[in-house]
Amino acid sequence: MEPRTAAEFYRFLSSPVFLSAFFSWFIAQLLKSVIDVVRNRSRGTRDIAETLLWKTGGMPSSHSSLVTALATAIGFRYGLTDPLFSLALFYGILIIRDALGVRRAAGLQAQALNRLGVELQRRHDIEFTLVKEVNGHTPSEVSVGVLLGFFIAVAFSIL
Repeated sequence: MEPRTAAEFYRFLSSPVFLSAFFSWFIAQLLKSVIDVVRNRSRGTRDIAETLLWKTGGMPSSHSSLVTALATAIGFRYGLTDPLFSLALFYGILIIRDALGVRRAAGLQAQALNRLGVELQRRHDIEFTLVKEVNGHTPSEVSVGVLLGFFIAVAFSIL
């Protein structure tokens, strides 16, 4: 296989599909960071950077935004009958369902386990290590993410 040229890499980075997916994720994470700062005014730069680059859960859902933008941009670029659109659509549905269902349920269960463990530790002096709480999404967080991703993809696709 021959090495890719800089021009091919530039075409990849400037394609509406890539730009839609990247900016929908980035803008969702940026909005999530701003909302976090407004809610928790005393947060430091490290917390803001962590939210911007890594944090899951919260408003809006960057998972939902990214997969919606990806499917929408592919639909505009290649058409709704292209198998790539079907792949992106069902991949997106799976990710959104996971964000709403499995990850949210796991996060709620982890919160309950942590409350129980802390209480057992307090009452019976039993050593307990907190379980990681995975943050899923509420329906409103997913809905805002879907709308954000859709409109960003439309903007990149019609320009």
